[in-house]
Amino acid sequence: MPYQTTIQHLREAVNSMRNGSNGDPSRITALCSTWRAQTTLLAALPPRFAEVAEHFLDRLEAASLFTEESCSFSQQDLLDHLHAWLDQAQLTLQKNASV
Repeated sequence: MPYQTTIQHLREAVNSMRNGSNGDPSRITALCSTWRAQTTLLAALPPRFAEVAEHFLDRLEAASLFTEESCSFSQQDLLDHLHAWLDQAQLTLQKNASV
């Protein structure tokens, strides 16, 4: 699958954030920039995927403004959502490739 490398790169970025100091706003900014730079991947998916990803990224950036986890801005939950997004994107691309 041509997008597998991009998806793996994004998974590694999410995992790095999970395992690192995810409260660091500069790391969150870098993660969000990495995701937003994947325009080819986003263009290969239905438009809703880009909308959902942007929603999660916006919330993750907002969460970086807090020093502690907040129930509405849980960075770990948002990272989990991004990981699930990647799973769904991969499934969608596999379905589209088999059609």
